[in-house]
Amino acid sequence: MEIRTAASPKDVKNYTTERLREEFLIQGLFRSDEIKLVYSHIDRIITGTATPVSGKLQLTAGGELRADYFLQRRELGVINIGGKGEITIDGRTYEVDSRDGMYIGLGAKDISFASRDGSNPAKFYLNSTPAHKAYPTVLIKREGNAGEGVVIIKAENKVELGSLEESNHRVICKYILPGQVESCQLVMGMTSLKPGSVWNTMPCHTHDRRMEVYLYFDIPETAFVMHYMGEPAETRHIVVRNEEAVISPSWSIHAGAGSRAYTFIWGMAGENQAFNDMDAVAMKDLK
Repeated sequence: MEIRTAASPKDVKNYTTERLREEFLIQGLFRSDEIKLVYSHIDRIITGTATPVSGKLQLTAGGELRADYFLQRRELGVINIGGKGEITIDGRTYEVDSRDGMYIGLGAKDISFASRDGSNPAKFYLNSTPAHKAYPTVLIKREGNAGEGVVIIKAENKVELGSLEESNHRVICKYILPGQVESCQLVMGMTSLKPGSVWNTMPCHTHDRRMEVYLYFDIPETAFVMHYMGEPAETRHIVVRNEEAVISPSWSIHAGAGSRAYTFIWGMAGENQAFNDMDAVAMKDLK
């Protein structure tokens, strides 16, 4: 597990491009038959992936957590962006199709990931945060029928925003948040841009109550996203390619513009789960 420390906004304004990428950009995700994890001191979030191809991948705590098992003191959110997969949790197997998600609560001990077809492997994206209470483990689906251990995303949590005229026509799909899937602090979802739109989260904002991580994907090899971060009056940019993630501290804006439409997963950690608790930044105030 890779460890990354927190960064002061006073220091970040002096970072070179290389240093900025080293601190905040996560590359090399979705490696075949590997679990990759990055532990950030910013709200103690763990960002990672599991890409099973030839067999099951077991999630273990490793020495960094000083825990008997990964979720001894944590909770976990998962969204699959690849082929059909399976997640087995303490003996129960869940079928997790593409764009399905899972919330796995505090105390789950035996967690493994598998693909239904190794030639089209599942790509499990993971966000994990510290937890103080055991909430129910559930499979999260965008459509279908709810049942025991299965939650369907509510219509009010599929929000269409923006416009083509503003180049930010997008659909926000909220997976983990109060009132739908309960958690201690983790909030997680996916935003898809409509063809012809390139901006996400613009006008932008900060939220001192929580940090955020973006995973960008559905980006062709010849395309990219320009991710903007930093204090509103001291903005910086990071060029992001397909299936790369960016860590965003609570003091930083987090917005992007792509060379074409794309999709991204957002995961938040902190003391406040209210989705609309944002400190809006006026367009005229960005520098």
